[in-house]
Amino acid sequence: MPFSIEGADLITIGLLVLLEAALSADNALVLAVLVLPLPKRQQKKALQYGIIGAFAFRIAATLSAVHLIHWEWVKLIGGLYLLYLPIKHFWSHPDDARRAAGPAASTFLGLSLFWTTVVRVESTDIVFAIDSILVAVGMSRKLWVILSGGLLGIIAMRVLIGQILSLVRRYPAIVDGAYVIVAWVGVKLLLEYLYVMRVVGFEIPRWIGIGIVLVLFLLSTIYAMIKGRAAATGSPRPPEEE
Repeated sequence: MPFSIEGADLITIGLLVLLEAALSADNALVLAVLVLPLPKRQQKKALQYGIIGAFAFRIAATLSAVHLIHWEWVKLIGGLYLLYLPIKHFWSHPDDARRAAGPAASTFLGLSLFWTTVVRVESTDIVFAIDSILVAVGMSRKLWVILSGGLLGIIAMRVLIGQILSLVRRYPAIVDGAYVIVAWVGVKLLLEYLYVMRVVGFEIPRWIGIGIVLVLFLLSTIYAMIKGRAAATGSPRPPEEE
């Protein structure tokens, strides 16, 4: 098919960017949590490496999108992993101060903490990417439209992650809420897998899933702000100079 640009294609790209940004709200929260163990200067670098890997995966996966329908097992593994993260978070750090610091630094396969984090970011993005790509394929049959919308959506998600990290640094208690959202995303992925496997007879509509993420994030932010103000009020004041 010859290359062609129509007005409808540009509209579709815009819709795909908005859809990617909306569907990536939970993805952004998970990725923001994953980079917390790194020093601040390395967090941005890890996300940049993750974006490069995400671009490469999106291109390869879009080119072979017809095969993604057989990758439902990725949702099972991803859902179980995302449930493991909050369980480890709350179980390993029963006190508020330790939990607010984010996940404990850990490595695997002999990799440094930085590269371990990059691998986790990449793996998590693969789990989240499948649905987005399938939705894009359903909206357009033109490869350049699908790729443009998806890649621009990834850039939008990167901006969103930066805002979330800034919020976490300002209100550390929001980390607890972020892990609650991570748990919900894990449950949602497992339910999607069980629905495809016909174990359960229902699936969660996208708008409900997004709505729950937004509500949880709002409640987490309010909780963190109240807790931050209470901590500031309860902290000892410096002695006044006479």
